[in-house]
Amino acid sequence: MSLYRNTLWFLNGIHQYTRQGFETASKTFEPKDLDVSVVGRSFMITGANSGIGKATAIAIAKKGGTVHMMCRDKNKAEEAKSDIISVSGNTEVYVHVVDMSQTYQVWEFAEAFKKQYPSLNVLINNAGCMVHKRELNADGLEMNFATNTMGVYILTQTLIPLLEKSRDPRVITVSSGGMLVQKLRADDLQSEKGYFDGVTVYAQNKRQQVVLTEHWAKTYPVVHFSVMHPGWVDTPAISTSMPQFHQMMGDRLRTAEQGADTVVWLALSRVAARTRSGQFFQDREPVPAHLPLAWTHSSAEEIQSFIAQLETLARGVQSQHEADPKGPLDQLQPQFV
Repeated sequence: MSLYRNTLWFLNGIHQYTRQGFETASKTFEPKDLDVSVVGRSFMITGANSGIGKATAIAIAKKGGTVHMMCRDKNKAEEAKSDIISVSGNTEVYVHVVDMSQTYQVWEFAEAFKKQYPSLNVLINNAGCMVHKRELNADGLEMNFATNTMGVYILTQTLIPLLEKSRDPRVITVSSGGMLVQKLRADDLQSEKGYFDGVTVYAQNKRQQVVLTEHWAKTYPVVHFSVMHPGWVDTPAISTSMPQFHQMMGDRLRTAEQGADTVVWLALSRVAARTRSGQFFQDREPVPAHLPLAWTHSSAEEIQSFIAQLETLARGVQSQHEADPKGPLDQLQPQFV
């Protein structure tokens, strides 16, 4: 079955996920969808200093939005901030130095942000990683899972009360078409069983993001949730983590701007806000989150187990803070730039 899934996925990809696939799809785009001004609205983007994240930040800044960049590397973030301001002419761009792989730090940041800012209109979970050997973060979590799943879960879950108080709140998570070849493994969330393969683990994390989005959409109806596949995009992350694939695809890979297009559309357009919450998008259209006959659907019990495990892990992170005499705002305030 995995051979069938992989073959079908790759054949789909050659036609749909490449630059040519975007150019074909974009012929049906409605330009007026992005004829909007978002002055006064605030947007948080993780991994905003390069690739899809930076392209998204530029597009939003050009429309007048206030951009909060969450980045791991302060120097790279400040350089990207200067570029964004220069290109957009918008000075409402702010850097927050946070490592999404460190779950305790993510929770501290989110708690501090809620105290410092009165609203957040849109959260864009873009940051991700693909580590090819099993490594643990400071909280003892597998690094890919910590970044791609727990970081996204803790950041989003903590900020939902702030989003719910804001006008037209949205959460967009950048997933991957690779998740289409994976079924949620609720009994092995941190890839402890069997051979460890970074590409497979990454795809499994991306399936987890899709399941999470569907869960959030049902649980928090005030917020509009969506998850999307950007296609195969030429980014620094892809060239580093998948060099053979990057070299093989070459000019067929999408530009960062093409990869970011659906993120921007989901974040800005009124049309996107009217779509059903919890869907998986590709090139501005909701698409199935499962390949035909691929047996990747999860039972209600598996999903419940998955969510319960995330809740337990999140409580563990929070309990570490309770033992710390310093509050999150005291620890993080110097990092706000």
